[in-house]
Amino acid sequence: MPTVHVILKDGTRRALEAETGWSLMEILRDAGVEEIEGACGGSMACATCHMYIHPDWAERIEAQDSAICEEEEDILDLAFDVKNYSRLGCQVRMSEELDGIVVAVPGTKIDWT
Repeated sequence: MPTVHVILKDGTRRALEAETGWSLMEILRDAGVEEIEGACGGSMACATCHMYIHPDWAERIEAQDSAICEEEEDILDLAFDVKNYSRLGCQVRMSEELDGIVVAVPGTKIDWT
């Protein structure tokens, strides 16, 4: 089973087992990561699943036909503390190719550029 590595605001890191086909939003929300709400249920109508994707994983996500679209960029405009590698977790589906992906919740101090 693939793993998602999550960095929380306090710097704590958690490794979460992830079902393939599930979105990052579903995985983090169901694991009790409080900062990821997913209020719209994954319909890309809110920004409550906003997270940072480590840049080493950005190309792998895009290679899976999960490139950021204009609608997602518009929703991210409503999010808190958007960075270069911000994504809506509902738009990124877990796969074996993403095993080991590193993400951080909004507000986490990261040095990814």
